[in-house]
Amino acid sequence: METLLLQNTEKDIARAGEILRGGGLVAIPTETVYGLAANALDGAAVAGIFRAKGRPQDNPLIVHISHLDQWKSLVREIPDKAMALAEAYWPGPLTIILPKSDIIPEAVSAGLDTVAVRFPSMRTTRKIIDAAGVPLAAPSANLSGSPSPTCARHTMDDMNGRIDAVLDGGECNFGVESTVVTLATDIPRLLRPGAVTPEELREVLGKVEIDDAVMGQLKEGVKAASPGMKYKHYSPKAEITIVKGSLDDFIKYTETLCRAGDNKKRFALCFDGEEESISLPCVTYGREKDSLTQSHRLFTALRELDERGAEKVCARCPSTEGVGMAVYNRLLRAAGFCVIDSHDAS
Repeated sequence: METLLLQNTEKDIARAGEILRGGGLVAIPTETVYGLAANALDGAAVAGIFRAKGRPQDNPLIVHISHLDQWKSLVREIPDKAMALAEAYWPGPLTIILPKSDIIPEAVSAGLDTVAVRFPSMRTTRKIIDAAGVPLAAPSANLSGSPSPTCARHTMDDMNGRIDAVLDGGECNFGVESTVVTLATDIPRLLRPGAVTPEELREVLGKVEIDDAVMGQLKEGVKAASPGMKYKHYSPKAEITIVKGSLDDFIKYTETLCRAGDNKKRFALCFDGEEESISLPCVTYGREKDSLTQSHRLFTALRELDERGAEKVCARCPSTEGVGMAVYNRLLRAAGFCVIDSHDAS
């Protein structure tokens, strides 16, 4: 299959819409990451997403809309709390889960009785949905398990020859996937952190629980209610270890690794400006006390580690406050939940 590289023009947006209406697959830009889009109401088209990504069938998808009134047909009802949340943070990087309507194919919901819906803020994304004339199911446009793409080049690296087209809308603003909150439970629950923080959710909803899988592994036998919960995700080829502790302890730990002598290509994943103090080759992923720069840079940094041939990586641990929770959540899964304390290890 030849994968077209489309540009952010009215003509190419119309072409993307035509492909999607015909049951094809198009990787599209959003404000979070690039998404691999298909007609959300066409089960056969949605099945193509799973084939192209190599995605497990029990991992649900997010449905993207371009106008708020499209939400009504996708869910059984919209409770007052859901509407208040939408009015506060839509369009934007927030996904809301509610009981689904009958028009949602089983492939989208992965057998669940709920559907995840998002109203993206990027104008290009909404124009593509309008051109398609249908809501779009769109997980991240990467091979399953690899870092999510935040630019068209990385999307083509993974999807070239697998899908009909990639539309280049430039670099994504946030760099990590949307916040996912379910309102299908008695108490609203955060299932995946993102740019809309728990504090912001509580401003609208009051009490919000944080699912145990946000900061750890999903328990054995528990069905994933949201993308990004169940599997090791976002991983470069290298083995990553998250190292908690101060910069001084991290430096001492990397010096120990330099003396290991196992001939592995070792790298450090650190914050901007720290690379001058670290003995290992470094890739940076934003400023230490700026979680927005970290989220913007993280997936690109993980792909850079692959490009530079890293085999083992020790990563500085981000804060878990605010958007930092989303950064830590993604890095934790990239590391396969391998976390150590630098003071204890050095």
